[in-house]
Amino acid sequence: MRLTGRALRLTVFIGESDQWHHRPLASEIVHRAHRAGLAGASVFHGMEGFGASSIVHTTRLLSMSQDLPVAVVIVDDEPRIRAFLPQLDELVSEGLVILDEVEVIRYVGRKARQ
Repeated sequence: MRLTGRALRLTVFIGESDQWHHRPLASEIVHRAHRAGLAGASVFHGMEGFGASSIVHTTRLLSMSQDLPVAVVIVDDEPRIRAFLPQLDELVSEGLVILDEVEVIRYVGRKARQ
């Protein structure tokens, strides 16, 4: 698959402890994006952050936070990303979903390993 030029980046900010039917929410989002045929998805774990609750979560040893920030990032063309948004309405009860226009310089998918 080749994706170059204008695209949309979907970023979902959630907590590490967020669940969907006893499964990590980030994992559920990635698997649904895969089933939807989106170009790709990555999960990034944050070291420190706060959201609407204004509670700071951090990796610092004395804090031992159990709910570190997580960002799920998906990039694809705009129609495909927008078609995926209703799934996030179902999955994300607390969090932040943002969309930004991006320019993809080069994306070439690898063949699946046998």
